[in-house]
Amino acid sequence: MSRIVYVNGEYLPEEAAKVSVFDRGFLFADAVYEVTSVLGGKLIDFAGHAARLSRSLGELEMENPLTEAEWLAVHREMVARNGLEDGLIYLQVTRGAADRDFAFPEAATPTVVLFTQSKPGLAESPAAKTGIKVASVPDIRWGRRDIKTVQLLYPSMAKMAAKKLGADDAWLVEDGFVTEGSSNNAYIVKGGTIVTRNLGTEILHGITRAAVLRFAREAQMKVEERPFTVEEAQGADEAFVTSASAFVMPVVAVDGAVLGDGTPGPVALRLREIYLEESRKAAV
Repeated sequence: MSRIVYVNGEYLPEEAAKVSVFDRGFLFADAVYEVTSVLGGKLIDFAGHAARLSRSLGELEMENPLTEAEWLAVHREMVARNGLEDGLIYLQVTRGAADRDFAFPEAATPTVVLFTQSKPGLAESPAAKTGIKVASVPDIRWGRRDIKTVQLLYPSMAKMAAKKLGADDAWLVEDGFVTEGSSNNAYIVKGGTIVTRNLGTEILHGITRAAVLRFAREAQMKVEERPFTVEEAQGADEAFVTSASAFVMPVVAVDGAVLGDGTPGPVALRLREIYLEESRKAAV
């Protein structure tokens, strides 16, 4: 059965969903997006995603087309219309359609698109039990990675480069330090201390990152927010990544160097357990 998607105020079968060929999201990647997980038919960390969406739009001087309450209503309607139990809701807002010009159009109506992806058993990923391997690649993205734009070609290229090296994902490296994963935030654990890059324009301000660090501190785990090198990661006791779709995902090897005994570490596994438990409780 066809999915129902949302386009500019209408709920449509995916085959009928269309946007203009002059849309600036298509022509310039002049757009931002969010991905919210759904577990048991409920939205995970919705308020955080709504707040980051508003921030991203503001950084690009774009109008937020809906209020948080309206966004929530649309997300819930998408869950209902698609019978979504476990999966993802993708949301994209572009500056809108206008004749092609590098300068921002003075009067363009934002384009809003949402669609769902059904992923049964999303929280029971087999990879979470075995861990993933990462390979480092140069980080040559633009300087405003804190804005969640649709400029995702290089992260896609980085992920494919990692796969060619026999890894599952990429960690991006700039000036000798890991910035983040291709589509996630990166962490190492050494001597019981969790280390992850501090917030700035170099990395995305992950919604899952914020929740996981809060839960870690509440559990009396030590956290250091600072850059770390690939070499430091290779000598770590364990590592993991976080994202809205992977939650907390253990990392068992970095550039071929096996961490610990090559299995997911206790800190990552405990944080995944806490995150899923607490997020389900707070889900809307």
